[in-house]
Amino acid sequence: MSPLMRDIALLALAVALVLLALTLFGERMRARRPQPDTAVEVFMTRVDSWWAMFILFTLAMLAGSWAIILLFAVASFAALREFYTYSARSKADHLSLALAFYIILPAQFLLVFFDLQRAFAVFIPVGVFLLLPFVSVLRGSTERFLSRVSETQWGLMIAVFCLSHIPALMWLQRPDQEPGRGMLLIAFLVLVVQTGDLAAFYTGRGRGWRRIVPGLSSKTWGSAASGLAAAAGLGLVLFWITPFGPLGAAAMAAVASLAGQVGHLVLRAIKRDRGLRDWSHLIPGQGGFLDQLDSVIFAAPAFFHLTRLWWQAG
Repeated sequence: MSPLMRDIALLALAVALVLLALTLFGERMRARRPQPDTAVEVFMTRVDSWWAMFILFTLAMLAGSWAIILLFAVASFAALREFYTYSARSKADHLSLALAFYIILPAQFLLVFFDLQRAFAVFIPVGVFLLLPFVSVLRGSTERFLSRVSETQWGLMIAVFCLSHIPALMWLQRPDQEPGRGMLLIAFLVLVVQTGDLAAFYTGRGRGWRRIVPGLSSKTWGSAASGLAAAAGLGLVLFWITPFGPLGAAAMAAVASLAGQVGHLVLRAIKRDRGLRDWSHLIPGQGGFLDQLDSVIFAAPAFFHLTRLWWQAG
């Protein structure tokens, strides 16, 4: 067994044990209640969803880079669909939306697949940003033009551009590293950001801390700090799957968690503007892909480019 396969197996075993512990805990809580408890049932539904996502991602890692890119391309398609379901649009935007789903999205992930880092970094923020509004102009409708175009661009930036940085992490590795170790950076990013989110959700509440954005989220400065600490702690534990040292991995995990918490609040504000609780009900107990990946989506570009800068500075 190669060192890469060994590390993937060890990481998968550790995550599986954690999920098994959560499953047993939930079943025990179920058994202690004579009647079904809503909170327990929601918790168990979420654990079931985590199992499904864990299995899919592990299989993709074992299959190789093409499977990981395909997995996140499908997630990107679903996330873009969720965003555009509630965005401003008219008949004049149908061609722009078709281009977004069937030309721009596949092109972005093909650029990632071929590791064209300079191209995928500017394709949507520069090329598409300048050209796609012209497509809408040619349709002849100027009603709510700025809001329509802006929301189309935002959907592409969040659901395609930012999300595509997750599989792009596969190609970030030093020349002296075993090929394919970049896949472990994806696992590292997802694990530390999700752990930070969970810690921020379950801790730091009701202790007199001020809310970060009153009226939008119950997240407080204390819960945010708890999330950063939890992410940094897990990053320290998982440094062995990264090219960083222990302190470096902890620092990168904290930065990723910070970016993720910012993204969570931003997308929550968009949902509030649209009067939504969840983007969709695609994932049982957790809403849609945007609900599940909001923090990781915002953290991915920051983590990707900071990692590149880290190596260039070194």
